[in-house]
Amino acid sequence: MATQTQTFTSTAPSTSLTPHHTIPRGPVTATLNFYHPPSDDSKPFNYVEAPPQGQPPRNYSDAPHKVTIGDIRGKESRFDIDTHAFAAVQDVASKADRATFEDDAAVKEVYYPEVEKLLFEKTGAKRILLFDHTIRLASPGANRAPVNRVHIDQTARSAEQRVRFHLPEAEAEEALNGRVRIINVWRPLSPPIRAHPLAFADSQTVPDEAMVGIEHRYPDRTGETAAVKRTEGQEWWYWSGMEADERLLLQCFDSEKGARVPHSAFVDPRSEEGAGRESIEVRALVFG
Repeated sequence: MATQTQTFTSTAPSTSLTPHHTIPRGPVTATLNFYHPPSDDSKPFNYVEAPPQGQPPRNYSDAPHKVTIGDIRGKESRFDIDTHAFAAVQDVASKADRATFEDDAAVKEVYYPEVEKLLFEKTGAKRILLFDHTIRLASPGANRAPVNRVHIDQTARSAEQRVRFHLPEAEAEEALNGRVRIINVWRPLSPPIRAHPLAFADSQTVPDEAMVGIEHRYPDRTGETAAVKRTEGQEWWYWSGMEADERLLLQCFDSEKGARVPHSAFVDPRSEEGAGRESIEVRALVFG
């Protein structure tokens, strides 16, 4: 399980920003790191935890490209998760406070039901199974930092593995005969987002040929994620200054309609030096 909660290393900024704490807005040109294959053409892999002695954390590298990234702020309603593989949700009420996210049990008790309710409302699903969460801190010494590499959390292969991992055999078979989606619900914990924002691509503009399966090696099993190659015509977006009552839905797999969202954190050249980011993503199996 990838559930990880960690102690915060900075305090949440107030909602009133000084002139020196501006929020970068609008389109930006920034570097995104795409897939570059292993030099020996071997199967690409990465280790989730520390690798075995003599093994690198991963055997493939990055191909950095300058990309123009549009801002969906003010355009939120234009995007649909079934088509674009992402959706922006505003004015989400929450009982979760700062202390909630300090403890796994509190996250699951207080925040998970809110995520489940949101997903039922926005997807029309028959069943939701939240299977893990990760808190990311853009600060020195963080256990899990923002991922500055274009990827998709699941592939068709690992999505099926997820279903079989979390459900009894008979239930898994029945679920796999219907529509299965994997959706991440992403929110800031130190709003508004002023640095290390999340970029996400319009699924329609990224062909299947751009996807590369990566062995995702846990200590006890091997899953699969997708790295992404840079191809012509990709359209990239971010959501500037995300607030505490905003949620970004990122669909990593859809067995029926196929939309899936490549995404990556990126360094916004307009961000003030030293600005951090704290966020949580909750991952869900969405059935029906």
